[in-house]
Amino acid sequence: MKKRSHLLTAALTGLLGLAGTHEAWSLVLYTASNEQLEKIVIDAFREAHPDIKVESVNMSTGPITQHLIAEKENPKADVVWMINDIALKKLKDEGVLEPYEPKGLAIDSRFRDPDGFYMGHDATIMAMAVNTSVLKQRNLPKPNDWTDLVKPIYKGQISVASPAKSGTGLTIFATFLDVFGWNYIDNLHENIFQYADGGSAPVRQAISGEVAIALSYDQAILQQLVPGSPIEMVTGSISPNVIEGAALISGAPNPEEGKLFLDWLLSDAGASALGPHLGISAVPGHGRIDLSSVYLWEMRRPLDSDAFIREWSAKYER
Repeated sequence: MKKRSHLLTAALTGLLGLAGTHEAWSLVLYTASNEQLEKIVIDAFREAHPDIKVESVNMSTGPITQHLIAEKENPKADVVWMINDIALKKLKDEGVLEPYEPKGLAIDSRFRDPDGFYMGHDATIMAMAVNTSVLKQRNLPKPNDWTDLVKPIYKGQISVASPAKSGTGLTIFATFLDVFGWNYIDNLHENIFQYADGGSAPVRQAISGEVAIALSYDQAILQQLVPGSPIEMVTGSISPNVIEGAALISGAPNPEEGKLFLDWLLSDAGASALGPHLGISAVPGHGRIDLSSVYLWEMRRPLDSDAFIREWSAKYER
């Protein structure tokens, strides 16, 4: 892959040399990645393409989306990456993105926009963190699927983030509504110990033994899967998830460099840099969770999140 990257770079060098208009190659990235992962990815890309000067702007997904729409007539960024597919779909609908099929694309077909405007590079899944020691102390069986969680034996044993306060909670409950309906959510409510303010808080409660079962996102759980830990991860028959991805910006000031970044990011080389820090990689064979071991749930119906949160809050907020 490194040899291929050099060949692409050499080809681009020739084109730019003929044009005679670039003093240096530049690439501007917008990302909602955490800063540690941002540095890992940019350093790895720079190693593959040392002649490209990379500038990265880091914001949360909402501000990134707003900035890109506002800048549509005069784009500042070449590529956006590590934002969720809801935001990517909005940017596509707003005419912000340019369709592009990366060279060497290695991602699973489930991560591709059917029109080619964006490509997913990873998925964050929601799962159960179960404290096996607490289950044993309380003489409770380990749940194997989401449907087990509504059994009366788990009354007061479960913690999950509030969908009104957490994106993790919203993803979990929106999926439950789509798969099981309100009756399931009503029954689950009877077993909830606490609706937490954040997505990782339930895992801390499971670790401390305050609850036996926490519903959370994969990275918060994976961090606890160390030798001697009583925490186990149960994914269930379906996985609530958020897909995150990347896209080329329409009218980008440096489109060729943007394409080179996407070629790299969505190949085996990019997945090698990203994979050790992800739950699920879009490139098979990478990531800490085997993509073939989970069923990524695709929502069957569009969700009005504001209306859902209002109804959920009226029913369950204490």
